[in-house]
Amino acid sequence: MRLMSSRGSAAKVARWLVSRQERDEAVSLLCAWAANGPNDQEGQELLAEAFRLDAGSQLAQLAFERMEGISAKDHGPLDEAIAKYTPEIVASLESRIAAPNFFRAQVGFNNNVKYRGAVFHIQTEDSGLDRPHIITQLFADGGRIVKAHKRLYASEVRRPDIAMFVRALMKGQHMEMAIMLREGRFDEVIAGRAIGGIETLEGPPRIELQKLATKKETRVEADLAARVSSLPPLHVEHAAAHDSAATRLEPSPASRPPPASVPESKVGTAYFRLGVRRSLMGGPAYYEPKGDRAILGTDGAIALVGEKFCHSREAEIRAESGRIWLSDLEQGNGVFLRIRQPVELEIGDEFIVGDQLLVVERNPESNDGPGSGPTYFYSSPKWTSSFRIVQLFEGGAKGACVVARGNTMQIGSAIGDFVFTADPLVDDQHCLVEEQAGSILLSDLGSRTGVFVRIKGEQELVNGDEIIVGRTRLSLEILA
Repeated sequence: MRLMSSRGSAAKVARWLVSRQERDEAVSLLCAWAANGPNDQEGQELLAEAFRLDAGSQLAQLAFERMEGISAKDHGPLDEAIAKYTPEIVASLESRIAAPNFFRAQVGFNNNVKYRGAVFHIQTEDSGLDRPHIITQLFADGGRIVKAHKRLYASEVRRPDIAMFVRALMKGQHMEMAIMLREGRFDEVIAGRAIGGIETLEGPPRIELQKLATKKETRVEADLAARVSSLPPLHVEHAAAHDSAATRLEPSPASRPPPASVPESKVGTAYFRLGVRRSLMGGPAYYEPKGDRAILGTDGAIALVGEKFCHSREAEIRAESGRIWLSDLEQGNGVFLRIRQPVELEIGDEFIVGDQLLVVERNPESNDGPGSGPTYFYSSPKWTSSFRIVQLFEGGAKGACVVARGNTMQIGSAIGDFVFTADPLVDDQHCLVEEQAGSILLSDLGSRTGVFVRIKGEQELVNGDEIIVGRTRLSLEILA
């Protein structure tokens, strides 16, 4: 029967509508297809999903009544939804999923942003090919427009990839507004001492994100500004033992590969020095290997004496044409680089806060579907969440797990969603992880000890960069 075969398509289209932030339309579609057909498992699952999206939906209540044979109320709104979402309409919407494009306007982005104890809202919208421009608005106080940005793309409308181009432009402009808010660019307007208004911007969005080689087989150069700048004054922590489990145990000696010789084209020359900023096991104050490359590991020139979490071949550092490169060797617990600016993360990326090793994970799919009989939904309504952060212990075991409330999670020792009260290296408000325009951003909130992200590819280092291996922190000095 055509009606039965289309219920799967209706569920698929509803998920697509949710991804486009059209939750009300998704609920209407689910209710229509749940009520317009037999009261079976498939129909109950559609209705359960509608309640999951909107626990107070009156349309879902009407669909429930019809499925149970209750006719005490006017079901006019439900009949309108059924008439609207015909099999032909569902098929048309499903075809748009397979071949995404747009004719008038693409659905934009909406995110809440926490800043200085207040919640702001950023909304980005496209006006379509007939009026080709992007508008991003920053709202405060529940509706006051603080600032608006506008970009025209009339010169690009004939591009064959116009849909993807506009989507990228929207994402960039949305993230640009969020970053400018955090930089304090709108503080005077928020305080009422200046007028915000709308501003037409030219050129691509200014997104000052630090690029890191967080994927294998990637090579990332440092930007020009980083090459001429340096980190804030470095802090040397006490070398006392700390019980916080931050990194995983290294592989057993039997599983290590045999030591490899380190080619050194200029044996007598030192191109860089690694100063020890923190060590729990003692050792030298700095490492200054000779030659244009050196292995960082217990069998290499940078041995990190006593560091039990350092693999025999953790990473390679080399000089090449006056520049310094760090390469992960994929054999140990990883090497982590201190971030200078906000960094875009992906699911599975690891980072260090204080002595805590954390990983970004995708939230699991809901498994609270309907039971048999008239029970359609049997769990507490859940808040919307974009991701979760999981703590990793020695040996790779997972520790605490915190789900983001909405699209933001703050990490600290006193204030935040993920709090580590026993870690002296974590500041009161240490860092922020947030989803903006479909991307997950990690920002240091001016912490003393920094935030470090795992490098998996080939990363250029600049003077003053800090890296962590195990619990040892090193600072790079490029030698003339």
